[in-house]
Amino acid sequence: MATFLLNRNQEAMQYVAYYRVSTSQQGQSGLGLAAQRTTVLAYVKEAPLLAEYTEIESGKKNRRPQLLGAIAYAKKEGAMLIIAKLDRLSRNVAFIATLMETGVNFVACDLPEATPFTLHIMAALAEQERKLISGRTKAALGVLKTKGVKLGRPENLTEYVRRQGLEVRQRNAAENDHNRKATALILARRGQGTSFSQIARELNAAGFQASRGGTFNQKQVQRLYERANGIPRPPAEQHYG
Repeated sequence: MATFLLNRNQEAMQYVAYYRVSTSQQGQSGLGLAAQRTTVLAYVKEAPLLAEYTEIESGKKNRRPQLLGAIAYAKKEGAMLIIAKLDRLSRNVAFIATLMETGVNFVACDLPEATPFTLHIMAALAEQERKLISGRTKAALGVLKTKGVKLGRPENLTEYVRRQGLEVRQRNAAENDHNRKATALILARRGQGTSFSQIARELNAAGFQASRGGTFNQKQVQRLYERANGIPRPPAEQHYG
């Protein structure tokens, strides 16, 4: 559903809003249409909001006609596409591919520093992590099954989970929302030859936080970079997360 508004001003930045809800999400705090619209209006302030497009998603997740309509209208008017909540969409390769292919200018209220390039990296990393987690889970269950463990009883997994404690902590850190976004930017900036110390300063300036809170330093940036590239750390350092 598209709503066209009348406030136009060719001198200022103009926006076209894209909202995304589902019938099950509309009543949930922070996910409903009203909350997204409030977020967008707070971001644009007095700037012209030319139109609003609302996607009510069904099981056919790859069909987003309202997104395509919003992109087309934004490009036609030379406006910026604005999205209230990018979060999950940043992990959707198809969504990011659409943004990149169209070349539309956009901003996300919850991740204003994002670019199509960094989002593409984030989506690729998230997809790879999902595959790795799925593969590790299947492999672990397969090993337990060959040992005669009855997988239907949760207590049978206790000893295995304890032995895998370090891996779980590392994965939790990798999946931390701040770490995931920071990792994408780290990979992008390292690809441009930027030093770890400079990247740390940029992350801090952009408001990113380390997994335990606080600011990033050179070692933390290097650690995320190495983890994303599968570079093992010395045993003496593994307890620092």
